[in-house]
Amino acid sequence: MLIHQGRDGLVPDLECNQVSGDALAQAGAYFNRHSRSELSFNRKGFHMKNLKVVLPLALLAASSAAAFAGPMVLNMSGLGDQESILNYFNGGFGGNGGGPGPADGIVFSSNSLAIISGSQGGTGNLDNNPSGGPVAFFLSGAADTMNVAAGFTTGFSFFYSATVAGSVTVWSGVNGTGTELADIALNPNTPGAACPSGDIFGYCEWDPVGVTFSGTAESVNFGGSADRIAFDEITVGSQTAGGSPVVPEPSSLLLLGTGLIGFAGHLGRRFGRKA
Repeated sequence: MLIHQGRDGLVPDLECNQVSGDALAQAGAYFNRHSRSELSFNRKGFHMKNLKVVLPLALLAASSAAAFAGPMVLNMSGLGDQESILNYFNGGFGGNGGGPGPADGIVFSSNSLAIISGSQGGTGNLDNNPSGGPVAFFLSGAADTMNVAAGFTTGFSFFYSATVAGSVTVWSGVNGTGTELADIALNPNTPGAACPSGDIFGYCEWDPVGVTFSGTAESVNFGGSADRIAFDEITVGSQTAGGSPVVPEPSSLLLLGTGLIGFAGHLGRRFGRKA
């Protein structure tokens, strides 16, 4: 069990890289300082020729930021031992007042709990998990549910540790409704070869799993036997657990580079005429 009472369960007897457009913003600020008359309103109105330079640059900055946007990894570190997750990832609080958490727009069902390792003063029969902090599990029901009302796309992933088989299903509607978009079968995996030598905790092998899907998902069901399966670094928007940064496509880099070269040329011509 996961709770520290016996050796079987979790409770022993015993979870967004982004590269912003800062560099482009600084370049824009520099241009504004050194060519103020070309960018600001005056009595004759705004110069349309400058709009042709500034507007594409702004669009490039926006598209560049979007191209570098990364997945969202749920970190349970603000939650206590055996605390209900609830609205923690919706800018709210866990069942025991932990929070407020990040405003990710994610809500967990009431049977979804966080648990802390016994090596860190908690009741969890777990160790060696990737995040090094609390993990998610459930003590009642056949599954716990994660709702993302605004929806997410592309993929879903996580690390898990289990002594029994389980499954995770991705759905198009909230509360596991609508169309099933993806299904991940989970095999028992712990204790395993990755467990540290001499580890006294039963849930010490953590395997990454992930899936891609078409459409927009609004909920995920984490299924299995209560107190026999745990989840860490739940990752929304990527099939890679832990959230590897998104690498911009070559076309996006080409667009950004071309725009910056053109912008540099414009600056050169402006300063050349003034000199």
